[in-house]
Amino acid sequence: MILRSMQNLSSATPWSPSRTRSSPSGVGPRRNFLTRLLAPLTVAPLVLLGAHAHAAKPTQANGTPTANSCRADTDWPLWDTFNERFAQEDGRIVDFNVAQMHSTSEGQSYAMFFALVANQPERFERLWRWTVSNLAGGNIAARLPAWQWGQRKDGTWGIIDNNPASDADLWLAYTLLEAARVWKKPAYEADARTLLARVIQDELIELPGFGKMLLPGPVGFSFPDQKLWRFNPSYLPLPLLRRFAQLDPKGPWSVLASNTVRLISDTAPRGYSPDWVAWRLADNGRGGFVADPQTGDVGSYDAIRTYLWAGMTAPTDPAATPLRRALGGMAQATEMAEFPPEKVQTGSGAVQGMGPIGFAAALLPYLQTDGRNSALLLQQKRVQARLFDPAARLPYYDHVLGLFGTGWIEKRYQFLPSGRLQLRWEKACSTATKR
Repeated sequence: MILRSMQNLSSATPWSPSRTRSSPSGVGPRRNFLTRLLAPLTVAPLVLLGAHAHAAKPTQANGTPTANSCRADTDWPLWDTFNERFAQEDGRIVDFNVAQMHSTSEGQSYAMFFALVANQPERFERLWRWTVSNLAGGNIAARLPAWQWGQRKDGTWGIIDNNPASDADLWLAYTLLEAARVWKKPAYEADARTLLARVIQDELIELPGFGKMLLPGPVGFSFPDQKLWRFNPSYLPLPLLRRFAQLDPKGPWSVLASNTVRLISDTAPRGYSPDWVAWRLADNGRGGFVADPQTGDVGSYDAIRTYLWAGMTAPTDPAATPLRRALGGMAQATEMAEFPPEKVQTGSGAVQGMGPIGFAAALLPYLQTDGRNSALLLQQKRVQARLFDPAARLPYYDHVLGLFGTGWIEKRYQFLPSGRLQLRWEKACSTATKR
């Protein structure tokens, strides 16, 4: 989620599992949809955490996994806890910590991804149908999903903010593509193609002096009369763009992937990614990235995902090393302070505060792929102590970041260089079925 538009910035809702990321004080920019979800995990050799570590998988006499081991491979206690706290039976994901008790396209897309990782096709279908019916007016060919749905000021329920969010649109399309592949449901691929066609139509622009780039949403981020455009670096996970390029080699996705690496590298002079950036075009036709006019150069609840996506990018992806080099400041800061900072001034490199446990969880893939083993182990211990504590009652965003970070560390899923998902249950269930 993101700061919806310049007009809406002053009324951004408290950071919750949706478009409004909030700091612990409850104030933050719109894209703060996910902001408080994480908890510390454990690293490399430690594939599973705490009381949720899996027992050795049962096998038959010849060493082949049994059908029971196939089911056990999809057990995911942290995901179960998330559903108990934030999911309705009809497929709606709710953030009860905000006044509107809202749902967002981001929250729906993330939940669909986790349902895929957990091999839960029925839950996945409910999530998708609720999204289409309530956020897209029942027709994704006609419009992209609205980013925010909840209780309006007059007490009625429905869409609060009609503007789509491009990051959620990408995650929805990606998860549908992978669901179509692993569950053999071609209708999901058709839906994904429909979404991507609308993304290209409504959210892709030719940025003057730069090239193709994805706006955070169709409305409120492009100001050609001011020669200014606003972007969110965390909206563009590289593995998703790789997958779209594989699906549509003639599309804009490979160029967009290269430009995403440029954007991240050009806006992280001291190794820290900002939440928001702006591109300003000079009178001579040359442009450059500048601090966002609304949020400045702060990197915090949105930017934490930029490190998460970079860490999960396949090591053999040609962009993996450039991304690690561009974002090295966060690893150094986490090592020195023994916890990730809550906020960074990306221009000066000044850090402030202690990030919530979700930040620690989000950094696990990033620290592991960067070879920061001591920092990784320390953050894993912090995550294990807090994220998996049933009494902790962590907020939505910490939970989401925790599912992404620990799920990857536990090898429940990985992204291949092509962008395709490698799901742990695929091999186990396939082998068990053959028996």
